[in-house]
Amino acid sequence: MPTEILMPALSPTMEEGTLAKWLVKEGDTVAAGDLLAEIETDKATMEFEAVDEGTIGKLLIGEGTEGVKVNSPIAVLLAEDESVDDIATRAQTTPEAAPAAAAGDKAAPAKDTAQPAASAPQTANGERIFASPLARRIAANKGLDLSQISGSGPRGRIVKADVESARPQDAARSEATPTPMAAAVAAGPSAEAVAKIYADRDYEEIQLDGMRKTIASRLTEAKQSIPHFYLRRDIRLDALLKFRSTLNAQLDSRGVKLSVNDFIIKACALALQQVPTANAVWAGDRILKLKPSDVAVAVAIEGGLFTPVLRDAEAKSLSALSAEMKDLAGRARERKLAPQEYQGGSFAISNLGMFGIDNFDAVINPPHGAILAVGAGVKKPVVGDDGELTVATIMSVTLSVDHRVIDGALGAELLQAIVDNLENPMTMLV
Repeated sequence: MPTEILMPALSPTMEEGTLAKWLVKEGDTVAAGDLLAEIETDKATMEFEAVDEGTIGKLLIGEGTEGVKVNSPIAVLLAEDESVDDIATRAQTTPEAAPAAAAGDKAAPAKDTAQPAASAPQTANGERIFASPLARRIAANKGLDLSQISGSGPRGRIVKADVESARPQDAARSEATPTPMAAAVAAGPSAEAVAKIYADRDYEEIQLDGMRKTIASRLTEAKQSIPHFYLRRDIRLDALLKFRSTLNAQLDSRGVKLSVNDFIIKACALALQQVPTANAVWAGDRILKLKPSDVAVAVAIEGGLFTPVLRDAEAKSLSALSAEMKDLAGRARERKLAPQEYQGGSFAISNLGMFGIDNFDAVINPPHGAILAVGAGVKKPVVGDDGELTVATIMSVTLSVDHRVIDGALGAELLQAIVDNLENPMTMLV
């Protein structure tokens, strides 16, 4: 039976996407791992690979089609013993309907009423087990029972990767039930009600793109579901600024220029090691305490933001962190980051100091346990250790904390470690 290729979920928050470009045409033979299409998600443009072998029988969605729902059919794959005529036969014998479009022609996305049918039963009670011919051959050679293997292909179909990764002793696997991200509760009046209020005013209506929809949904969810509390501290930057100037002068010949943000990243990464209980994330019904310091840093881009993650940041030098951050930020602005580069981490940093913001409160990015909001370094009068009035460069920071993960005293201990690292920068090199 012909197999429908479905619109993939290329990121955890993706609900629909744009089929930007087909990399195959009808009649092409493909193998597992071959590139099929370029798909624009809510975060980036990504390539979509085939999970099985066969021949492209029909392209159901044209290039440039927007709003294609995840798991809706976009093409039909034929096995070696099938032909295009089998597609028409399938359409007549199944209740599913997908908008057909010739390659290169634009077509409307599949409607919600044409959702995929339930996965075929994966039991040996006489009901049909859906598997590709190649998967069946590999299973026979390995002595595997297909009824004990969960399929990852469309409609739960067993494909090559499923049987290659299965072993006779652990082929029985329970199917994981995907848990969709909880929809954010609508706040305030409806769009129609708001439009009526401004009916006599001149305005421009801006449609939400995928990134803005995701930001709205996730941040609404975060503020409604995460019990935030806030810890604030002022940090004296004079020693850091002097130390940074010295290092940059020595590193100039290597083309390295460290920013204050590089020191902040390093300080937070080390603080998570110094207070390991705070290096944790909320996982629904449990807490996951991480061993490495994976620090996410907010990067503003046109229309939204990314939070690329610097993994194992505690083990990297300042120059390595600086180079990696510049690379991630540059590719974030071009929307070229892979999902694994902006997912994960236990802690985040949002720095608006370069925009002249003195202080602010950041919203936690779930499942992180905390986020540090960083303001600008400003010269202020302070009382010195000798009791004399002097001038110092002061940076205000606010630590937003998930109370489910980190209690008040623990959060204060974490923030104290960050302050100590930044006010004594040389210790971060030891």
